[in-house]
Amino acid sequence: MLPNTLNTNEIKNAAGTEVEFQHLDQIGRKRIFGLITEAPASPYRLTISHQESGSGTKKRRRSMVRFDKAGFGAYDPVSINTAAYTVLDIPVGNVADSQFGKDVLANLMSFTATTGAATTVLFDCTGNGAAVLLSGGL
Repeated sequence: MLPNTLNTNEIKNAAGTEVEFQHLDQIGRKRIFGLITEAPASPYRLTISHQESGSGTKKRRRSMVRFDKAGFGAYDPVSINTAAYTVLDIPVGNVADSQFGKDVLANLMSFTATTGAATTVLFDCTGNGAAVLLSGGL
């Protein structure tokens, strides 16, 4: 279980600087955190949720980590929202351990946060996967 305050470098921004979140609410298997220094008109949220379906060997769990950041448009000063999230959909009823989940999650993290053979995490979003997400490229 995560602590109620995420303030020891658990979360960084694009500059690699720590951003601090605090627990706001929990509803069943959904936990919500908010940026400690957020402006009331611009909420910045971290949501972690889990949902299970099926039974026996058909049982699956869909787990999600999601960030939502609200602000105001640069050209039209209306409220805007940007979201990024990772979903892990795993057949928990038909796996003996979490190795398949670890493999695909590691693939996703390395693709979005690194380039080629590099092992340095690129918080500036210049990793191969992050770059195509931001540019709309293929």
